[in-house]
Amino acid sequence: MMRDTILIIEDEDKIARLLEMELSYEGYEVERASTGREGLSKGQSGGWSVILLDIMLPELSGTEVLRRLRQTDPITPVILLTARDAVPDKVSGLDLGANDYITKPFEIEEVLARIRACIRNRKLGETGYLGVEEFPELTLGDLTVVPLMRKVTRGTDLIELTPKEYELLLYLLENRNQVLTRNQIISQVWGYDFSGDTNVVDVYIRYLRKKVDYPYKQQLIHTHRGVGYSIKET
Repeated sequence: MMRDTILIIEDEDKIARLLEMELSYEGYEVERASTGREGLSKGQSGGWSVILLDIMLPELSGTEVLRRLRQTDPITPVILLTARDAVPDKVSGLDLGANDYITKPFEIEEVLARIRACIRNRKLGETGYLGVEEFPELTLGDLTVVPLMRKVTRGTDLIELTPKEYELLLYLLENRNQVLTRNQIISQVWGYDFSGDTNVVDVYIRYLRKKVDYPYKQQLIHTHRGVGYSIKET
């Protein structure tokens, strides 16, 4: 059985060595890069299960590395490592196509949990995410999602979503007509305990609405004040 492979793009040697040691101990194949350009070159070589990407890098910033990676590879999970604690910095990275972020300093158990979640979500997407083998297309009104192609349309319009927006929409559609709490969404879409940061769900619902709902007459995503969200036809 082939081992999952992790690329660490991190210029702080102590952090990179710690991650490499812990991930190797957990059974992952690990490679490191210490500059943005080296990381971009290795990242573009492909075959990675997950890329851990620092934001502050020499030669090329982490956000620029991510932007260039996503031009040719929209699938490989990328987790940002950042010392910045401000929400706008996190959101900007997620907007560029990152799957997740971890704020330094971090606990290694958290890193491992988020890596497992990314790998699980990707493998589910490749082998039948949330039952797509039985339901190759998910539809609600004029909204259609083709999971095997990661294709989202509303009517004749093709809708471009970031990886996390896409996973959120899939989860909502698989649980259509049900009210989902923020904690349920965090657990199933992010795949780990995001305690204290459930506002990220509100942020992503807003992003999703801007693309999937607001341009159209019929609104599909509904807010249940004090509880959570649902997707349904009115």
